[in-house]
Amino acid sequence: METYADQDTATSDLLPNSVLGKAQLLLAAFESGAVRLRLSELSRRSGVPKASAYRLAQELVRWGLLDRHEETYQLGMRLFHLGQRVPASAVLRSVARPLLTDLFTRTRATIHLAVLDDAHVLFLEKIAGEANVLTHSQVGGRLPASCTATGKVLLATVTGAREYSAGADLAMLTEQSVRSPDVLRRQLLIVRQQGYAHEVGEVRPGYASLAVPVAGPGATTCAALSATAPISEVSVERLLPALRTTASRITRALEAAAMPGVR
Repeated sequence: METYADQDTATSDLLPNSVLGKAQLLLAAFESGAVRLRLSELSRRSGVPKASAYRLAQELVRWGLLDRHEETYQLGMRLFHLGQRVPASAVLRSVARPLLTDLFTRTRATIHLAVLDDAHVLFLEKIAGEANVLTHSQVGGRLPASCTATGKVLLATVTGAREYSAGADLAMLTEQSVRSPDVLRRQLLIVRQQGYAHEVGEVRPGYASLAVPVAGPGATTCAALSATAPISEVSVERLLPALRTTASRITRALEAAAMPGVR
């Protein structure tokens, strides 16, 4: 079992003073999409000294916010259960899921419903068959917005998102991931003009995704809907009409449900 003495570093002055603030940094270390992290990596990504990270991680495990598996940590199921109780995401998932299932049946592609979370997309729902369950995404998981079709749609359509690409370092998942903020800005202009995003090999080699925005009541984009499959199976002509039809049906369902927080 790992034990560590207190470590005072120069970077500790930059950390939040509260225990809650440091705990938030530990949980945020998983935002890159990592499923399991060793303590050393948890400390490095969060900026919390290893001794403090160890003590806080043990507390988070006791609260069910982290799970420990031998020498690694992962997000706990209690976070997932709490997330399901957030009113906006709960209503969105509730009205969207049967429509996403229908879309999967028609396309046989993996279907994602995602929202923007700072520089990442957060997956609210995923529908996939046994043969095409993709390991890069999971419900409640996050991926860099700049690499994903859902992320590009949301960055292009959500208010204020265009500033994100101005000076940010872009995370890369594959050799095809967009590297330059200038290139990303040009991509987002095209996405805004055409109303959809098409990503090829930026998240997983050999796979592509097509995504469209989902509008909530008031015509404000509240989520993105995507279909992911091997590159040869992802064509704008085949998937875009089905995606747009489903997105419109979700919008109508949200309007009927009078979704709080999106008016």
